Parts: sequence; structure tokens; C-alpha cells
Amino acid sequence: MRIDKMLANLGYGSRKEVKQLLKSGAVKVDDVVVKDAKQHVDTATQTVALNGEVVEYKEFIYLMMNKPQGVLSATEDNSCETVIDLLEMEDQVYEPFPVGRLDKDTEGLLLITNDGQLAHRLLSPKKHVPKTYFAVIDGEVDAADVEAFAEGVTLDDGYETKPGELKILKSGIRSDIELTITEGKFHQVKRMFEAVGKSVVYLQRISMGPLPLDETLELGEYRELTGEEVELLRDYQVK
Repeated sequence: MRIDKMLANLGYGSRKEVKQLLKSGAVKVDDVVVKDAKQHVDTATQTVALNGEVVEYKEFIYLMMNKPQGVLSATEDNSCETVIDLLEMEDQVYEPFPVGRLDKDTEGLLLITNDGQLAHRLLSPKKHVPKTYFAVIDGEVDAADVEAFAEGVTLDDGYETKPGELKILKSGIRSDIELTITEGKFHQVKRMFEAVGKSVVYLQRISMGPLPLDETLELGEYRELTGEEVELLRDYQVK
């Protein structure tokens, strides 16, 4: 990779600004000053430093966010704050995007990456990657609902969902449940409960595929996935 492209990709300025940095002698590769913007660098084996500080280059970035309510699962929006706006600039420069969407008023696990291939694998309808949600329901959820969800329910537009696994954690005037589905239709969890005459009061995604939400993350916080977690996602096969 060209040294100017690498530094520009990491947010150290435009190509023109990076060339000025190089001309000033601020950039070293393996402790040797580099001024030629066209020089190629092997990011896997060579060390690049800017003003004495090592520059870390990563092709891909993998983040887990505990998405708060009121924030859009989008890369940009003219009127609303997005999940990308919550990232530090050092992470934004990798131009990541959310893997799928959580509704504006839904909280919980959201993966953010610039690895398009992994995102496609996790979102492809053919892969049937399960997503589990915790929800508070206005209404008493009972065994009939569990059975209905297990068979698939018909949504307001006539679409019949694939089977979902509904677990009742607490039943009453307001019920706590967990629901695992393998699809991602628009407002699907809410519409599934509407199909059985109930409504969702609170919704949180707690896992996606093999990856559970890190419960130490406060709302709006995020962290990089560990190497082990990334490999877990890459190797994940639905049983």
C-alpha cells in the first residue's frame, strides 16, 4: 500500500496534506525517514511512525455497541444522531457501518464493521443467523403465544414469519420475554406481537449468532471485538 494512501485512510489528512507531512520528514518507516508519497509499505511487517508515534493500520475494524434509544442505526442522517456519530474519530476513519438495523427506540447489541463480507454472511436470509431479544410486553404472554410463534405468525402485510422461539420469563399484565428469530423484517418483533394482539413496551437485542451483548457496556458505549470473537463470527455455522 502506498504510504500516502495509508495515512490518508487513517485520517491524517487529505492526500495533499499527507504529502506535506512526508516532505517535512515527520514520517518514518522502520526508523528511516520517508518523503516519497509513492513509496509502498507492507503494513504487516513494517513499522510506520509519525512524529515518533507508531501508526497502527488495520484493514478491518470490528466493534460491539450497546445501542441506546433515540439513535439511528445508519452511517449518516441530516436530522438525527447515528451510531457512527457515537464513535471516536479514530474509529470513524475506517468508515464502518452497522450490521443490520435496530429500530430507533430499540436498545442493545449492534455490530459495526467495515468488513462487508462478514456483514453479508451475518445478514443473508440464506444463513438464518439467530438474533435474540429481551422484551417487555403489554399483555399477558401465554402458552398459546409460544405455540403461535413456534409455527410462525402472519404479519399485517400478509407475510408469514419463519418459526420463532419464544420464552416467557414473567407473565402478567406486563410480561417479560425472550424471543429468538432468524429474520430481520421491518419492525419484526413488534409486528409479531401485534399479530397476537399484544404490543412491545421495551425491546433490547441481547445476542446475534454466537455473540452475546457485553453486559459491562453502558448504553452508548462500545468496544472492539477480541480476535477470538471475530473468529467465532467468521466460523459460525447455524445448526
